[in-house]
Amino acid sequence: MKTGNRQQARGNNKIQKLVGVALCTVLFALCSSAQAQEARKVIRIGYLSTTDVARDSARIETIRLALRELGYIEGQNIAFEYRYAEGRADRYPEFVAELVRLKVDIVVVAGGTSMIRAAQSATKTIPIVMAGAPPDPVKAGLIESLARPGGNITGITVLSRDLSAKRLELLKEAVPKVKRVAVLYAPASEGAAREVRELLPEAARALGVTIRPWEIRAANDFEKVFVELNKQRSDGLYVTPDALLGANQKRTIGFALESRLPSMYSNREGVDAGGLMYYGADAADSYRRVAYYVDRILKGAKPADLPVEQPTKFEFVINLKTAKEIGLTIPPNVLARADKVIR
Repeated sequence: MKTGNRQQARGNNKIQKLVGVALCTVLFALCSSAQAQEARKVIRIGYLSTTDVARDSARIETIRLALRELGYIEGQNIAFEYRYAEGRADRYPEFVAELVRLKVDIVVVAGGTSMIRAAQSATKTIPIVMAGAPPDPVKAGLIESLARPGGNITGITVLSRDLSAKRLELLKEAVPKVKRVAVLYAPASEGAAREVRELLPEAARALGVTIRPWEIRAANDFEKVFVELNKQRSDGLYVTPDALLGANQKRTIGFALESRLPSMYSNREGVDAGGLMYYGADAADSYRRVAYYVDRILKGAKPADLPVEQPTKFEFVINLKTAKEIGLTIPPNVLARADKVIR
């Protein structure tokens, strides 16, 4: 009897061990499955742009490559939800609302004050990363301070308007005969209105140049303005940064080439597409920093605590192909100062 009890006990111990091993195997499988599911989680990034796919391609490609270097690969562990407004401000609220409904993890805003405000109005919880904010997002009421943004917004600012005087100066140096400069701007843009009212007139007086502002309120204004510009012959064209002007960039470039007008653009895309010159923040460097913010936020940092960055690298780009097409010879000393020459 005692021998039978011992045998039965040994049998029970074996069963208990087998059950224990099986239980551990199941638990391990469940944990591994949970970890695998966690590892396979795809981060969704909403991407808002004021312009169109073609004009925005350089910016988004730079951001994607920078994210890849940090381990975020589109199609594997991150997915983008793209929304392109194509110069139509009325589409901002609609697009932001769509991204909020999709419950994206982060919204990257490649636009100015109006688009950022639309995103800010739509969500107070989803982190928003500015990829080209206005020169003074504090003054615009978007953040509390550069060092401590507060709320759910952070990112980069481009200082575009603050460089107005330098752009006009470079245009004058490249084309010394310039006396009258036509300035295209959208009056609905607070920054552009200030640039035309305050910054450019002051710079023009110092250079002995006269500026003539031309308002562009809608897409059908371009041709009317071009007709008037041909009547009141100017020596140069200055194009301010704005979503509407950006969406119609081919038209301004075409007009400048046809009229043989030296042109200064406030965005790098303008000179790449055929404008004569660009001076401003190093666009690629700024766009790469967007990936830094996305990475920090995904790792737990709060937008409110991430300082907004101002550009530290600037570039002067001259399109020599355009200069030749309009019959312009760029002075050697100006050409030597260019960071990039498009030939």
